[in-house]
This record gives sequence, C-alpha cells and structure tokens, in this order.
Amino acid sequence: MSPAAGEVAGARGEGGGVEARRVFIGAGCNRVVNNVSWGACGLVSFGAQNAVALFSPQRGEIVTTLPGHKAPVNCTLWLPTKKDVLHVRGRETYYLLSGSADGAILAWKIGSGKGDWSHVLQLPGMHKKGITCLAGRMVSDTIAIFASTSSDGIVVIWEMVIEPTPGGSCKVSCLHTLSVGSKPMVSLSLAVLPEQRSHLILAMGGLDHKIHIYCGDKSGKFIKACELKGHSDWIRSLDFSLPVAISSEKHNLFLVSSSQDRTIRIWKMDSEAISSGSTAQLRKANIEMTSYIEGPLFVAGSTSYQVSLESLLVGHEDWVYSVEWQPPTVLPGNEAHQAMSILSASMDKMMMIWRPEKNTGLWINSVTVGELSHSALGFYGGHWQPDGKSILAHDYGGSFHMWRDVGLDSENWQPQIVPSGHFAPVSDLTWARSGQYLLSVSHDQTTRIFAPWRNQVNPGDMIYWREIARPQIHGHDINCVAFIQGSGNHRFVSGADEKVSRVFEAPLSFLKTLQQATLLKPDISDDFDNVQVLGANMSALGLSQKPIYTHGIPKQ
Repeated sequence: MSPAAGEVAGARGEGGGVEARRVFIGAGCNRVVNNVSWGACGLVSFGAQNAVALFSPQRGEIVTTLPGHKAPVNCTLWLPTKKDVLHVRGRETYYLLSGSADGAILAWKIGSGKGDWSHVLQLPGMHKKGITCLAGRMVSDTIAIFASTSSDGIVVIWEMVIEPTPGGSCKVSCLHTLSVGSKPMVSLSLAVLPEQRSHLILAMGGLDHKIHIYCGDKSGKFIKACELKGHSDWIRSLDFSLPVAISSEKHNLFLVSSSQDRTIRIWKMDSEAISSGSTAQLRKANIEMTSYIEGPLFVAGSTSYQVSLESLLVGHEDWVYSVEWQPPTVLPGNEAHQAMSILSASMDKMMMIWRPEKNTGLWINSVTVGELSHSALGFYGGHWQPDGKSILAHDYGGSFHMWRDVGLDSENWQPQIVPSGHFAPVSDLTWARSGQYLLSVSHDQTTRIFAPWRNQVNPGDMIYWREIARPQIHGHDINCVAFIQGSGNHRFVSGADEKVSRVFEAPLSFLKTLQQATLLKPDISDDFDNVQVLGANMSALGLSQKPIYTHGIPKQ
C-alpha cells in the first residue's frame, strides 16, 4: 500500500492492528452491444471481462464486482426492469441476470438495504454458444418472463418466480424454445399486449434484416405472428413502449428498431376487438388482405393487431447500435405513463433524443450529445436513468459517458463523472515515488494514472479515485511498467510487445494539476524546481508528443 493510499484507506482495528478495506475498483466495459443495463434500483451493471461490475451513477464509482462466469460477459438484465414501475415500489430485493460468451446465464440477488449480493443460481445450459441478448418483463409482483438469444440460433423463453423479500427464494424454469435457423438473433424485446393482458409479444431481430414478431400467453408457448420488413442491414436493437393513449384513441403499442443501415423505425400496433361471430377462415382472409394493403396483422386472443410504420428517423451517420424508450412514470391512480421520447446511440459518437413535434406530430431530434475526441470510436449502447434525468453511453474503448439534464426552464445536458478502467487484462502496475498516484498498464495498449480525488466543493465528503491521465496510448500490448526512483523524479519506463523500452517524464503542467486536484500529502510542490519539461506538443502529422523544455534543450 502506498503512503497516500494509507491516509485514505488505513484504519486501526479494535485490537490495534491494521484493517484493510477496498477504496477503488477500476474496470472498463466489454466491447459488446447489450452489455450494459441501468436497473430500477439505480445501479448500472456491465460486463468487465469475466466479471459483472456494478457502479453507482450518484457516486461515480464502481461499488463491487461479481465473479462467477468462466468467459467474458456479453449482456446483463435487471429484474424488475425500468418499465416495471408498478412492480418496483416498496421492493426490497432486485435480481440481475448476466449472460456470457460460453452460453452460461447466471442470476444474482441484492437487498436494497445493505447492498449484499449473492449468487442465486446458474440457469440450465440451453445455449451452446455465446449469449447475445436478454430481455424480460414482470408479469406480476413475483413472476417474471424473460427471453435469451444466442449465436447458436436458439431463443429460449424463461419464467422466474421470485420472492420480493430479502430472504426469499428464486426459481427459474424453461417455458419454450424457438429455433431461428442459421441467421441468429442479436436483439430482443418483450411486452404485455394491450387489451389482452394475459398475452405477451416478443420481437426479435438479427442478421436477416427482418423483425420477427411472436405472440404467446404467460405459460410460455409462443407462435410466430408476422414479420416486419424495411431495414436493409442487421437489426441491432429493439424496444417496446408501454401502451400509449393518443388523442383519446384506444391504447396502442409502439416498437422502435435500429439497424446498421443507420436508420431508426417506429412501428405502431393498433388493437381492435374481433366480434364473436367471426370465423377462423374469415379472420385468416382479413389478415392476408390487410397485410398487402396497410401492413401485417395478427390475432392474439380475441383482439387483432394492425402493424404499421409510424415514422422513419434519419440523422445518424453510422450504425445505430441502441434505441430505448424513456422509462415510464407513475401517475396518480396507480397508472403508468409512457413518455414519447426515444434515446438512440450510434457509432458516429453521438446520442440523440427523439420526440414528436407538438403541432405536426413529426418525430424530430431534440437533443444531441456526444464526443468529438479522435480517440472515441463510437457508442455501443445508450441508456436512460429510471427517472429520465440522465443518459449513459458506453463506447468502443470501454469508457462510459454520462450527461444529466440540469436545466430549470429548458433542457441543459451536462457531462457527469463516471468510473473508468482498462477493458483488457491489466499486465502491471506501480505506485508513484511518494504514493500520490497509481500507474497501470494493460493489453488494451494504454497506460493510465489513477489518483484519489477529493470534492473541492465539500472537502468533508468521501474521497473517490479517478482516472486523471493516460500518459501512453500505444499500438502494441503493454506488458510492464516501473517508476524510475530518485529525488524529484516523476519518470516511468514501460515495455510492450515490440521489445522497446520507453521512458516518460511528467511535465510541470501535469504536476501542478495533480497537486491541486488530489489535495493529498506529501506536497509535491518541492519537485517543481527539478522538472525540466514544461509541457508536451504533438505536431499535426506526428505520432508522439515532443517535450517543451523550461530552459531549452538540456545537456546530455
């Protein structure tokens, strides 16, 4: 333990011994779509190599990691979900599902009071290849229906029976298995049908450019209802809204889809009761005729549903990996209200919020946030906070980006602090000379500096560790690092796969920032006189930074 870390984490036990406690976890998000889930409990889950990591957006730090998988984690899902607002209130226990690249699905449980996690069970091995997506809904306070899809071309429908109390048990059973052929599905969404609360609708999309709609009851028997065509590339994300009542019409269900063709499509499902005198042949004839004229039509129970394209959203300049409806809110009278707002995330490094214009009803892009850095290679997913006040994205490099609406009279989305870390195995780490910061290297080809960061607005608050610099971004995996010892030295040497050792020295500008930001002792201001490098500069066509010396080029 470093001297500085001892000031933060060291504590004396009752017997006079030293008590060790965790003060920092650094981890990056796996480079996979559907990897992140923001739960109704307020925590964000994501896969970090073979572990599931959880971070608190309020504190901006990772609170724990859940080991158990034997392969990288591909996707996570909270139960209850953000849409299950009527099943969340007063709940003391939340469940988390995680799927990995070897086809395993694990279930975890947390009590909202103490935050103690436990591994509940591992689901039966129904999948032979990596899990690509998890989607589910609560159908009652104690029963959840969820679906999983895999690269093996199999979609499995599951039932989870849970007890809402902290000491309750959890049971999972397989209800139905669907085979989708040689072109697997990579996106799922599940919802309860309006006007037919005993029936569920499952949408799945994948490599065949089509959206496949299945209907079933709560016993889990699903049959194919129709196909939605329009996208010209892989379907990457699907999300059902809650039933929406527009202009005194009956409740309609909306489905939003995104694709690698750079477009977003909103599908509307109108419901209409079928008269008791209709025969099965008449129903079939009506379906065949309507499918050619207005769009696909299917029947569930005593209600028919007409599917039509509500809107085509064009605005992103690259693959759209994620779309998500804004989470619903609870109105007086115990009724869930669905806001007409959609969040999309794309590989063009942008997230957009789409809303219908009040007068015309046309969907427009009302908010755009993103990253302009050349090192950011696009977003793999975007997610709403349960209350709709914040949005979160994870990118190609495993980093998180979060914005919060801090405006009073109008929207004002501002960046927020999020945790960070390596998204590939960490190969080495070392403490600085006096322990002010920690240096780590990884096979993600970066060198990162982490330091304890005290809140300068409220100095009495807790100290959180932050990534404050990346002194080296390389083209090879970095395997080792060491600080060069000596009075006033802030130099380190690193070695990578190309078998060349490189020496780096901290410039004066970085040391001054470090001194002001961390607010930790020992004071490094005495080292300022020994620093030879004032700053660094990179030429327009250069690949490495050149030092700017304080008094010209030093003598060798």
